[in-house]
Amino acid sequence: MKILYILIIIFAIIGGFFICYEKSLVEEPKLETVSLYYYNSSLDKDETGNIMCSKNGLVSVKRDIPITITPIQDTVKLLLKGELTEEEIDSGISTEYPLIGFELKGASLKDGVLTLEFNDLNGQTVGGSCRTAILWFQISETVKQFSGVESVRFMPEELFQP
Repeated sequence: MKILYILIIIFAIIGGFFICYEKSLVEEPKLETVSLYYYNSSLDKDETGNIMCSKNGLVSVKRDIPITITPIQDTVKLLLKGELTEEEIDSGISTEYPLIGFELKGASLKDGVLTLEFNDLNGQTVGGSCRTAILWFQISETVKQFSGVESVRFMPEELFQP
């Protein structure tokens, strides 16, 4: 009987070792903090209270994303989800993202020009000049945080037309 108890204890110790060893093999992904630019119209008014539809209303919110080889694409995709916290919404931040049928297809950076290619299956990026400007600004300011991005080009060129 004593041997049985000893064997149970030995197996428990060995089993615990393997469980701990297996958990140590699964690493948590390394994260980086990025800025997503959303809009707060109360920050974008002229002296008479009219909304200006300018970059002045953009507000940076911080998010942590896993470090990958495609940080620009990952960040744009996160922006397009339009996920704001209750605190951000309460502070006046808003977004029209997500847009149904609007998604990033790819990105390429050459000579400081970042070309972002999108699908806009439902024509969700067209509309008034104020709306389309804000949609444009949100993406362009979000990607300009990345090293080497000096300007942004959207494809197809019909995107964000008033």
